[in-house]
Amino acid sequence: MGRRRRRFDAMDSFVTPRAKLVKQSLCSCLFLWNAIKTCSLVLFFYFFSISLTFYNQKYFHIFKNPLSITMVHLVVKFLLAGCFRGILTCCTGKKRTTLPWSMYVTRVAPPGFASALDIGLSNWGLEFVTISLYTMTKSTCIIFILGFSILFRLERLRCSLVIVIMFIALGLTMFTFDLTQFSTEGFILVLIASFLSGLRWSLAQKVMQKNEIGLGNPLDMMYHIQPWMMLALLPLSAGIEGVHFVTSKHTFGYTDSSVMIWTVGIIMLGAMLGFMLELSEFLLLSFTSGLTLIIAGVIKELCLLLLAVLVNGDKMSGINAIGLVICVIGIILHIIFKAVQVNEPKPLGVEAETLLQNGSGIPESCDEEEEQEETNIFDVIRDR
Repeated sequence: MGRRRRRFDAMDSFVTPRAKLVKQSLCSCLFLWNAIKTCSLVLFFYFFSISLTFYNQKYFHIFKNPLSITMVHLVVKFLLAGCFRGILTCCTGKKRTTLPWSMYVTRVAPPGFASALDIGLSNWGLEFVTISLYTMTKSTCIIFILGFSILFRLERLRCSLVIVIMFIALGLTMFTFDLTQFSTEGFILVLIASFLSGLRWSLAQKVMQKNEIGLGNPLDMMYHIQPWMMLALLPLSAGIEGVHFVTSKHTFGYTDSSVMIWTVGIIMLGAMLGFMLELSEFLLLSFTSGLTLIIAGVIKELCLLLLAVLVNGDKMSGINAIGLVICVIGIILHIIFKAVQVNEPKPLGVEAETLLQNGSGIPESCDEEEEQEETNIFDVIRDR
């Protein structure tokens, strides 16, 4: 009896102070402001993400050249980012960050290559799979993000992470069970893209959140990362689709100028949506965290599945639905485990390097530099 009482007292002493802290934080004006800001960024992300997914699913079936079209989108996004950087320079009078080649190659190239292959393979996979299967497969990204977070020491390996991964893996297995619209080729493409997506956002989080090389601004990050994305995707797009894209009736093999004008307009629309989506992703990542981006992605996936069933007539069995619920439960458990991890130091032993805004590439020297913890919505609650 005494042992049970001691266990109860220990549990009470652990839970009660944290519950009071969370309650006080939820009632604060600062938390409300941060919640409004986060929700606004999430809604901004939702709009362009859902719009671009349905755009890709519709028009890639028409053009049949997803890699080449993605390549055009990357070029347009690079030009737009450069234009907006120039406008910011004119308006503020401050020079934007310019990286030396050594730092440009070692810090920006890895997330750039991963981003290009993630986007390219995702768009390619949409040729073969429905939005429901695409959404389910891309949801495995959370497993890869957790894995890379542990590898890059953004997270510690805990039993809670193992439980979360088991829930999500079971849910995904049930989701694909007896799926009549399953495509092996498309599934493999999207699964590889999901793996690269986990690598992409883990690397991008390290670059942006610590602001080690002066790329905390989403426009600066987009401007510097696009050339690497183009370089990574160019061999695939040219080798696989190059001839077909150039000779297609929708491009240079056109017989009616109106068809060519329509094609250019549709591709430019996709490029604009892609630019705004990438901007919203980097905004959400820089102001919150990779965890918040994952949470937003989960809710977006539910919206996509609902819209796919209502708009496109995609089919989903009872087992598939149960699998999706189990997958979501796993993600919710991860959120809960993150919320109760109070006052635990983050193993982020990275030395900060910040460039001068004149683009000289000379880092500012300092005697001591405190490590900054990863910012997320739960850290905001904890620190207040």
